[in-house]
Amino acid sequence: MKRRDFVARTGMAVAGVSAMNAGVLYPSKSKTITIGVIGTGDRGGGLIPIINKIEGLEVTACCDVLPFRLENAMEKVEGKAREYSDYKALLADKNVDAVLIATPFSEHSHIALDALNSGKHVYCEKTMVKGYAAIKSMVEKASNSKNIFQTGHQYHSSRLYTHVVDLIQNGKIGKITAIECQWNRNGNWRRPVPSPELERAINWRMYKEFSGGLLAELCSHQLDFCNWMLDAVPTKVVGDGGIDYWKDGRETFDNVHMIYTYPNGVRAKFTCLTSNSKDDYQIKVLGDKGTITVDYTKAWFYPEKKEKSKELGEVDGVSGATIKWDQDKGVPIEVEHLDPSKQALLDFRDSILSSTMPKSNVISGAKAAICVQMGLDAIYTGKVIGWTEGLI
Repeated sequence: MKRRDFVARTGMAVAGVSAMNAGVLYPSKSKTITIGVIGTGDRGGGLIPIINKIEGLEVTACCDVLPFRLENAMEKVEGKAREYSDYKALLADKNVDAVLIATPFSEHSHIALDALNSGKHVYCEKTMVKGYAAIKSMVEKASNSKNIFQTGHQYHSSRLYTHVVDLIQNGKIGKITAIECQWNRNGNWRRPVPSPELERAINWRMYKEFSGGLLAELCSHQLDFCNWMLDAVPTKVVGDGGIDYWKDGRETFDNVHMIYTYPNGVRAKFTCLTSNSKDDYQIKVLGDKGTITVDYTKAWFYPEKKEKSKELGEVDGVSGATIKWDQDKGVPIEVEHLDPSKQALLDFRDSILSSTMPKSNVISGAKAAICVQMGLDAIYTGKVIGWTEGLI
């Protein structure tokens, strides 16, 4: 996409997408996989140094419609990459094996479809795509493609989260009765704008046309975890929120409060604030035999009182010969694991090399995207929204 197209679509009318047919690229295991980063803002630009420290991956192209962001990205690759302002030109680069898409949410769908049509492997940041029609199209395209498609829910690749899911599914906390999720921050979520006409291009998260707000940018990670851990999708959702603190012209809510109902009566609550950061990020899974709490990089197990006496010195996933309590947080679940973003990129590399479906794939990504769209429909209409069949 050219810069004028994106900024004009602050009325953002993007030109139609042309399909590009090319051969599927499967690098040999001795070959470095070359990555083109499309969207070099906070997330895309932040992943560039991580990619270039992973053996077998290399950023060889960068694309952004905002020149100052592209310039920052080029500094991170020390000029050792080609630069583009039009993503279609990057996709035409036969020296690029795969792309990482970290553009505004509204742009994911057509860029990812074009990338698959051009023969590139795709790492598409969360939330996968915006809207039910785009979800259906992406599932159909990726499911019928020989290319690898990975959704950027990095916690789905975390070996800590994988271990926690295994513990829960194997009965560690008994019957699951409820889930409580939060992701609280204290800040207006705005980025500096060097020129007024760039407001919507830079602060796109504030505007409904481009963004799913807090649900898409934050809660989607925890929704993906709940779907994965329960091996189910919600039957309905209710929610509320508003623009109650940051009265600055934004359109997306500055706080959201959701309840998703899963089969067997499990309710998953989601709270996301931008006016208070107490306890930051947390997932709490409650069962009749105990509770597991997870944050970004650590997890704890709390046995119910009647179960605690049964813990005789060996706790799944806990190092040491005796039960160890961590400052009233419970029993730490200690598992060797990498930074989730790095692990997700390693998994992407390995999926390309082995031609296997990623852990965080188009189906898990679609389930989370449907949950996000359900939630948006619920908070903006005030209605109970049910699961939409036939999309996956």
